[in-house]
Amino acid sequence: MKKYSYKNRGMWLEHIINDSNTFYINKDKAIIYKKPTPIKVLDVSYPTRKTTVINKAVFESISTLDYNGIYKGKYIEFDAKECKGKTSFPLSNIKNHQIEHIKNILRHKGIVFLIIFMNNNFFLLKGEDLINFINNNTRKSMPYNFIDTVGHKIKEKYNPRLDYLEVIDKIYFEEEWKWLIKLEE
Repeated sequence: MKKYSYKNRGMWLEHIINDSNTFYINKDKAIIYKKPTPIKVLDVSYPTRKTTVINKAVFESISTLDYNGIYKGKYIEFDAKECKGKTSFPLSNIKNHQIEHIKNILRHKGIVFLIIFMNNNFFLLKGEDLINFINNNTRKSMPYNFIDTVGHKIKEKYNPRLDYLEVIDKIYFEEEWKWLIKLEE
């Protein structure tokens, strides 16, 4: 029986998102960063005067979601998830503390979502849709057809490679403008 390593799972997707975020920062479009995982250093050595090596460290606390920042005056936070399954996305990929964190952001009117790579497609799944699915289903996985129907496909481009802000504009800010236009009429 072959053992699989999950050590670098998601690193490919994170690399693409990091490149897109660098593009956004350089173009002054948004400020979004990957959050570092909080660690507590237990043992350090100094092999040279200019180098420090962490020999032993532990996770200090549980992390929330992978990325956060600000876009068009709104707080934004999201997590990146890759799924090898073809028919469903296991909800076990999202930890309970992350679900609670998503609920907290929604309660405070922030923008929160998942970017899911599945079946060679990138999807943006709004936090509201994730929570609604969890609250209204007993399933332990989210069917691909639900993600394909409710999620929003993110097109791959040359630069940025994954322009998720284009999707954010459509699903969050165009609705806001429609509401403002109706007020002015």
